[in-house]
Amino acid sequence: MKAGAIVEEGFIYEEETLLTVLKTSLFFTGDGFSVYDPKGTLIFRVDSYEPDAREKGELVLMDAAGRCLLTVRRKRPSLHQRWEGFLGEGIDGKKPIFSVKRSSIIGRSSVTVEIYSNPGEDYQIEGSFSHRCCTIFNAAKESVAEIRRKVDASTHVMLGKDVFTLCLKPGFDGAFAMGLVLVLDQITGDDDSDDTGLPVDIAADDLTTVT
Repeated sequence: MKAGAIVEEGFIYEEETLLTVLKTSLFFTGDGFSVYDPKGTLIFRVDSYEPDAREKGELVLMDAAGRCLLTVRRKRPSLHQRWEGFLGEGIDGKKPIFSVKRSSIIGRSSVTVEIYSNPGEDYQIEGSFSHRCCTIFNAAKESVAEIRRKVDASTHVMLGKDVFTLCLKPGFDGAFAMGLVLVLDQITGDDDSDDTGLPVDIAADDLTTVT
């Protein structure tokens, strides 16, 4: 797999890396996230607790120091749920660097990602984000990132959906991947499933153990 920086080169890892994502929303779906590296160090955060955040349809991804890396915003009007990503904070006077939209085929639903700077660098997201079990594929159908449920190693209990793993393959931009997580959270929400059931096609190997 060959990839490169879409948002920021500093969040590209040479080896497969498991990030822990903690959803920290208090009032509304998708309001807040904290993301930690394998050593437990905070690397990303999203703090959008304003009452009109969901109505505005805009979220900002920051690094641990509060520097704005990426703004994702819902495009309106749109026949589909289309979102766009912009470097840094805000969108005024900026051109989007990528777009995300939900596409439906008979009996199947997926999310398509288009990179504007490189028309051939498209991605497809398949699976169920609401169940925290989906994969991001590049144009060559190679897996570049995965979202998985987590299991506590000491109790063997599956953790709730507010804590999950973002598995990054070598060379894939982690900030870009987290931007896609923000969009998926807004597109799918958590209202189509409870916290106890899993799709029948999820195998034990798809779960990540917490140590």
